[in-house]
Amino acid sequence: MPKFPSPCIGVCKFKREGHCIGCSMTKTQKSMGKKLKKPKERAAFLQLVMAQQEVMGRYTHWRLAFGRRCEKKGLKVPKLRGD
Repeated sequence: MPKFPSPCIGVCKFKREGHCIGCSMTKTQKSMGKKLKKPKERAAFLQLVMAQQEVMGRYTHWRLAFGRRCEKKGLKVPKLRGD
């Protein structure tokens, strides 16, 4: 399983009820995500962030920015499970 980059896109402004306006993660989620080492854990965390973005809306720029980061590693952006 390929190692995907962090869902963080480097904006880090927590202005939406404690969620980052760039990636939708909270500070707790960001620190939790950094501690995950196993590929399955990282993949599940990425799915969580992607689902969170779908529910919260207005994070359309994230997919493009994250997609560029994935392309640099030769990866395709994973699809949200259930899509």
